[in-house]
Amino acid sequence: MLTYPAIDPIAFHIGSLPVRWYGLMYLLGFACAWWLGHRRSLRPDAPLKDEQVLDMVSYGALGAILGGRLGYILFYDLPGYLAEPLNIFKLWQGGMSFHGGLIGVLIAMWLYARRVKKGFFEISDFIAPLVPLGLAAGRIGNFINGELWGKVSDVPWAMVFPGGGPLARHPSQLYQALLEGLLLFIILWIYSGRPRPVMAVSAVFLIFYGLFRFLVEFVRVPDEQLGYLAFNWLTMGQALSLPMTLAGLAMLWFAYRRDKIRNL
Repeated sequence: MLTYPAIDPIAFHIGSLPVRWYGLMYLLGFACAWWLGHRRSLRPDAPLKDEQVLDMVSYGALGAILGGRLGYILFYDLPGYLAEPLNIFKLWQGGMSFHGGLIGVLIAMWLYARRVKKGFFEISDFIAPLVPLGLAAGRIGNFINGELWGKVSDVPWAMVFPGGGPLARHPSQLYQALLEGLLLFIILWIYSGRPRPVMAVSAVFLIFYGLFRFLVEFVRVPDEQLGYLAFNWLTMGQALSLPMTLAGLAMLWFAYRRDKIRNL
């Protein structure tokens, strides 16, 4: 069993204003997206120029924050937020949904694609590889907050989390940071650097994020207010991730099929 590194959730203060690690992780994620976007914009097939990347990331950041918060409220705890509506604004306490954030980013990218007169999937293929490192940073923020821990376990790297009782648990936040963050980034960065049809990079993102999230949910404790949705194992995260993987597989097939027909 490993000792949980009890890190103060507050990184530092600006006057009397506390600056939390959770918020800094989001800033780090957006900064990584901008830097990677700058790198991608230098490729010959890039749909955006370097000076357009910051605008694109700004659209995506707004979509991720608004969509992530609204998604968590709607998917995970609507009765709780209706009872305490002011909690909606307490972002430092956590409560962000990836799937809601994804919807928010997709809407933002649709608006941005119209603004720059590009195809939606040209933009989504460009931004997909920029996302995973931000997801990794967000999960590290969850780990620092001591939230979203996993099930009780006796694996050598299990930890006792504050608020998680006296028993050691899977550090599922770190599993997600590695799988949905680092590994997904490597897959997308390598794949997007090779010849492929439009829509394929977006499809690969959906396939592997959905798969990784579905698997990690088996060792992650579901949100207390929801529990399991069915079969004593299906979580909300799995219910939202499975359609992502299926949609990604369909998109990947369609992208290569359309490309093959065009090249006949």
